[in-house]
Amino acid sequence: MADHTGTDPDLPSPSGRRRLAVLGSPIGHSLSPALHRAAYRALGLDWEYSAVGVGAGELDTFLDGLGPDWLGLSLTMPLKHEIQHRLTDLDRVAALTGAVNTVRLSDTPGQGHTLSGYNTDVPGLVRALAEAGVDRASRVTLLGAGATAASALVAAAELGAEFVDVIARSPGKAETLETLGRGLGLVVTVTGLDTIDAADRESDLVISTLPGGTALPTEFPARLRASIPLFDVGYAPWPSALAASWAAAGGTAHSGLSMLLHQALIQVRIFVGDDPFQPLPEEATVLNAMRAALPARPPGPAVEG
Repeated sequence: MADHTGTDPDLPSPSGRRRLAVLGSPIGHSLSPALHRAAYRALGLDWEYSAVGVGAGELDTFLDGLGPDWLGLSLTMPLKHEIQHRLTDLDRVAALTGAVNTVRLSDTPGQGHTLSGYNTDVPGLVRALAEAGVDRASRVTLLGAGATAASALVAAAELGAEFVDVIARSPGKAETLETLGRGLGLVVTVTGLDTIDAADRESDLVISTLPGGTALPTEFPARLRASIPLFDVGYAPWPSALAASWAAAGGTAHSGLSMLLHQALIQVRIFVGDDPFQPLPEEATVLNAMRAALPARPPGPAVEG
């Protein structure tokens, strides 16, 4: 690696200690601190990244107490929507999905912090799918209708999807996905969980945004499970019941750990360089350090998001 002792013009000075954190409730299970700390060590930055329990209705109080040393925040539910009224600007993906998982703080003398919001879940999912060998899908099946499902829908559009079949526990709550899909030029259909085993179901990719412990009333057709990949955004416990059903049919299932890894890398780009599209210095080395920080069997709930 390059010598990051303050002489590298592409990095902030390591002598300026900055504070960052992932916020949410519950938050003790979060793998974000391990990922981010590994990245900043690899970059030679003496930055502090912690996990802070902040529940619904508590975000404003937390933000009002931040000092000028605070640089960035990672957000999990229920804060991805609650942050909106405090933001000065949004990136394109955050504006599309209505979900913000990354905030960069800029300190203006006499005015306090200004907050910029980003959604790194979409590029994180696209990069994770590419790593799994999936870079194109015309028809995508999407399980779930929450905030992560909106990010998955945008990711499907970036994969070139034309049709997205949304399968939701409460189909009536998927109206925002239908609206989002129309804006993206997608044909979106919404059905309930009881349609999973439809014999005529066709798809190039299944993305599940359901919690890992969700019990499904039935299984996808065996021919589908055997022939197309499953990407489950959950990662603990693993395999999920859905992933196990894919394996039983001889298919391939990918966990959400790779999405967590790649969305965190985009966050580090934002915090370090204020640009989600600008690669970090020696980024491959940073990514390898972050990947090594992931445990083989992470504890906690199935989705960090």
